[in-house]
Amino acid sequence: MRALLLLASIVVLVDTSFYAAITPLLPDLTEEFGLSKTGAGVLAAAYPIGTFVGGLPGGYMAARVGVKPTVLAGLALMTVASVGFAFANTVLLLDLARFVQGVGGAASWAGAMAWIAGAAPKEQRGQMIGTAMGAAIAGALFGPVIGVAADLTSYALVFCTVGAVGVGLMVWTLRTPAAKPLGDGSLRGLFGALRNGQVRVGLLLVTIPGLLFGTLSVLGPLRMDELGAVSAAIGATWLVAAGLEAIVSPLAGRFSDRRGRIAPLLAGLLGGAVAFAILPWPDTALLLAIVIVLGSPVIGLLWAPAMAMLSDGADHVGLEQGLAFGLMNLTWATGQSIGDIGGARLGESAGDEVAYLVLSAICLLAFLVLRATSVRRPAPA
Repeated sequence: MRALLLLASIVVLVDTSFYAAITPLLPDLTEEFGLSKTGAGVLAAAYPIGTFVGGLPGGYMAARVGVKPTVLAGLALMTVASVGFAFANTVLLLDLARFVQGVGGAASWAGAMAWIAGAAPKEQRGQMIGTAMGAAIAGALFGPVIGVAADLTSYALVFCTVGAVGVGLMVWTLRTPAAKPLGDGSLRGLFGALRNGQVRVGLLLVTIPGLLFGTLSVLGPLRMDELGAVSAAIGATWLVAAGLEAIVSPLAGRFSDRRGRIAPLLAGLLGGAVAFAILPWPDTALLLAIVIVLGSPVIGLLWAPAMAMLSDGADHVGLEQGLAFGLMNLTWATGQSIGDIGGARLGESAGDEVAYLVLSAICLLAFLVLRATSVRRPAPA
């Protein structure tokens, strides 16, 4: 189990590293290609749009063909996309490379997370998912470092190296045994699972942090750039924030195994409401960086218990875990894409403060609804 957890964790770490590498590069790419905030949002959103397109196919492949072939397919697409990004010389090619990587990420995430959820004991599922999510967040931590390295050296050197790592992971995956799919892998079973309350709530609470981080990943770097921060400072901000988030995620998963899923979910929603209510007001790059660093791990409390709740619901209705995590990819990508494009568009047309305060209100509303629902009918751990 430890070897499998290590493999799955590194797969999602590498994937999110490439995804997050865009953060410190976004201001320079915006200037180089003359992008508006909306154009920068489209570039950032190309990955989650690819994940949206590949979400259900990736989950269906994991449920019907198996988790190992699904992870291999995802890694292959990630490798191709990394090399493509290294040599792209137009915005269209950059968008396309990130889109392909998003499709691959949907496959590798569905396969890797279903592999873990299916193999982990139920009483440790939250902790195992939280550990993998911690690795994914560490990838988000390492991604800005990759971006800064590419900015200081060359895109070709750095992103071709990412592609070489992808090839190595494919070899490791081939040598790792995997069980055959056991649950209901049909589309009928998938739609039937949506009647389960845990599945629905888990999906909703995966969407919300995607929405929050999607908006922040576009507006945050651009605002720090306006306030005079260089790309290294922007990368360092996301590095520290993701480091704290990576520590919090497995702890939140372990806590949810022992005390139930609801408490850390409520804490994450309330923390998100507070953080996004504060974000509009810092008038220096340092103050804004502090708010981002402190707010990100609080929002990150949502990931592990939400995914564990989704996995619990899938078990309850007999749905194959690959399809459950395919649905997770679909809803995360929806939130992330809306955050990347919609948040950037709202920030451009009405101001960053409007975009942040709307998201704060969404978190507060979700907190009140979840709290009222859990008081009437506590959710099982």
